[in-house]
Amino acid sequence: MSQDIIRAEEVRFSYTTAEGVAPVVLDGVDLKIEEGSFVAVLGHNGSGKSTLAKHMNAILLPTGGAVYVSGMDTADEAHLLDIRRTVGMVFQNPDNQIVANVVEEDVAFAPENLGVPPEEIRRRVDDALKAVGMYEFREHAPHLLSGGQKQRVAIAGVIAMQPRCIVLDEPTAMLDPVGRREVLTTIKNLNRTSGVTVVLITHHMDEAAQADRLVVMARGKVIADGTPKEVFQRVEELKAVGLTVPETTELLWELRQDGLDLPLDALSDEECADALYQLLQ
Repeated sequence: MSQDIIRAEEVRFSYTTAEGVAPVVLDGVDLKIEEGSFVAVLGHNGSGKSTLAKHMNAILLPTGGAVYVSGMDTADEAHLLDIRRTVGMVFQNPDNQIVANVVEEDVAFAPENLGVPPEEIRRRVDDALKAVGMYEFREHAPHLLSGGQKQRVAIAGVIAMQPRCIVLDEPTAMLDPVGRREVLTTIKNLNRTSGVTVVLITHHMDEAAQADRLVVMARGKVIADGTPKEVFQRVEELKAVGLTVPETTELLWELRQDGLDLPLDALSDEECADALYQLLQ
C-alpha cells in the first residue's frame, strides 16, 4: 500500500492585509497525495490552488488545520530543511528560478547549497539534465534558451536536489504550445520512469486530463476529486464554477443534450472519434 507523501487536514488560510484580515483563501481543505502519483489540481484564478501549492513545502503555513509532508508537520521549524528536500517547487516564471549564467551551473546551485560532495553534484547535474532532455545545452547561457527550455532547466534544478515530490505551480502559464508540450512530456516521464510524485497546479483542461488524478478547487474548497474521466463527466458542475471541459467532452455533452446516446468519458481524440463512429454504425 502506498504511503501519503502530503496530507492536508482541515487547512484554512487567509492573507493578512494592512486593514486586517483578508477573505479566506483556503476553507477547510482535506487532501492526501499518494507517493508516486501524478495529481493535477485544477481551478480558476482565485480558487486557492496556488496558495495550496505553497503549503506543500512550507512556503506558507496554515492559519488553521495542518499540513504533513512525509509525516512531518510543516509548522515545525525543526523539519523545514527536510520538508524542502522532500518537496521541490517549480514556479510559473522560469526566469525567477534561474540564478547562473551557464545551464549546468544553474542546475548545480541547489545541491551545492545542500552541501552535496562535488563528484556527486556532477553526477546529479548530468542525470537531471538528461531527465529533462537538456543535456546537450549544459554549457549554454540560460537567457538564450526558449521559454520551454528554460522551464525544463528550472525543473532539472529541482530534480538535482532529488526530492521525492515536485509541485509545479502553473509551470506552462508563460509558454507557447510547443513549450507547454515539452514541459508536460518532461513531467510525465519523471513520474513514470523515476517514480517522483508530481502535483501539477493548472487551469488548462488538456494538461489536467493527462494526470492520473484530478482535484478541482473553487472558492478555497475541493469540489471534485477523482480520475480525469470521472471528474470531467460533471460538466454542469464545472461550468457552474466557471471552468470548461476538454473539447472532446464538450462535443459529446452537447450531442447528449440533443438526445444522442454518447458516453462522456471518451477523453482522448481517438476515444471521442470511436464513440461517434459507434453511434453512426
